This record gives sequence, C-alpha cells and structure tokens, in this order.
Amino acid sequence: MFNPNVVVKNIVTQSGADAVISLVARILMAYIFIVAGWGKITAYSATVGYMESMGVPGGLLPLTILVEFGGGLALLFGFQARLAALGLGVFSILTALIFHEGTDQSQAINFMKNLSMAGGLFFLMLHGAGKFSLDAAIEK
Repeated sequence: MFNPNVVVKNIVTQSGADAVISLVARILMAYIFIVAGWGKITAYSATVGYMESMGVPGGLLPLTILVEFGGGLALLFGFQARLAALGLGVFSILTALIFHEGTDQSQAINFMKNLSMAGGLFFLMLHGAGKFSLDAAIEK
C-alpha cells in the first residue's frame, strides 16, 4: 500500500539530502534571530526604550543581543548548535510570554510564531546541526 510518509522519509534520509536539508533548516531558523539581533544593535536606544516600556530592564539588552545575534550566528554556522538551539528556544518562549501577550490578532500571531520557533529549535537541539556544520567538523 502506498504510504506518502514512507516515500518522503526515503527521500530525506538519504545522506546527501539529509545534510542539505539540515543546512537549509539551520539557515531558515537562524535568519530571524540574526536580523532581529542586528536591528537591536542598530537601534539600541529605541530598543532599550521599548524593553523598558514592557517592564524589562534596558540593561538586559546586551544579553538579548548576544542571545539573538550570537545564537543566530551559531545556528547559521552550526557551532555549538544544540546549545544555541536550547538557548534560543527558551528565549523564544520567554519573549512570547513577555512581549506578545495581548488580545489583538498581531500579538496572537507573534505569540504562536515564537512558540512554533521554540518547537523547531528544540527539535534542532535533539538532532544536532548536521553534516555541513562546524560541530560536525569539530567532532571528526
């Protein structure tokens, strides 16, 4: 009997496909964090003001930038990717709870987006960066 799940599994578990898909997944997960972290660097004082308006001390911005920008770069290059994914996953949940609780639709969408990203990041934490990564090169 035809099972599409098995067909997809057979395609993506081939060694070349697995490595490429892992790389693409890491790039896609890293992109939002790198862009967000860079935005905080280039609009530092505005970001401090926004954080403080939400009840978060502005002094936490350097840590936020480190987590977002540094963690995003770590995912991109696959360096300490499991640790970066764990940190970014927890960060995503915290930011959902702090910044995206609200009744309007855009806040609800951002809340769900952050939770979804956390799920993907935890999955990456479990499975690692893949063959095309600094982690794989270091482990050899």
